[in-house]
Amino acid sequence: MNGIRAIAKKGFLDWFDTAKPDVLCIQEIKAQVDQLPKELKHVSEYHSYFNPAERKGYSGVATYSSVEAKEIATGMGIAKFDHEGRFLRTDFDDFILLNVYWPNGGMGEERLQYKLDFYDAFLNYTNNIRHKENNHLI
Repeated sequence: MNGIRAIAKKGFLDWFDTAKPDVLCIQEIKAQVDQLPKELKHVSEYHSYFNPAERKGYSGVATYSSVEAKEIATGMGIAKFDHEGRFLRTDFDDFILLNVYWPNGGMGEERLQYKLDFYDAFLNYTNNIRHKENNHLI
């Protein structure tokens, strides 16, 4: 998606009401939570979780779930990645859901290295979950 507010104007909530997914993960929301209209923050019969980027109008992820998460985390604990709002972890009774917006590496060598570093950090994060948790990782 290219902005949650943009898709809201194109029938997203009507689609959401018809599709009724158990869980919906959205990447590239491009909005701060305080910029969202109430109907996007609080979709009927869903729990909403957001991790916007610190920079307005940039990246960010959202998860809507029909079941309330036991815990949420809005980052991997690595500042250079967490400020871009690319990661949202929601823990449920039987599984852990990771909503991830992967960096683009096509903007030069520095950004490519950032992307590769993100991949390494994500792999380490998921390996740690697998060793610590007795849940399924999705």
